[in-house]
Amino acid sequence: MSDDGATDQERLRIDRWLWCARFFKTRSVAAEAVRSGHVRLNGQRVKPAHAVRVGDALTVELRDESEREVVIAAIPVRRGPAPEAAATYVETTESIERRRQAARSEEHTSE
Repeated sequence: MSDDGATDQERLRIDRWLWCARFFKTRSVAAEAVRSGHVRLNGQRVKPAHAVRVGDALTVELRDESEREVVIAAIPVRRGPAPEAAATYVETTESIERRRQAARSEEHTSE
């Protein structure tokens, strides 16, 4: 148990969570994204070893220049298949709408 009362099953390093949730292909790439400020936890920059727990909000800037805002819904026990990984977070409606708008504007520019 940690000093804030959360057990190890309720917490996970942010770099490991990002890797398990399949935001990044490797844990080292996830750690580098956190170190370089492309991932924010509850609006704050953190280090790769910082622990996350259910209910935390993450903003993740991906390589394709999109940004996803998610709320952690579960702490995974392993890096499993994509459906299992997708169950560990809930994307905010604002984030989903921004991605839809970007996709629409990309369709119009390619015509």
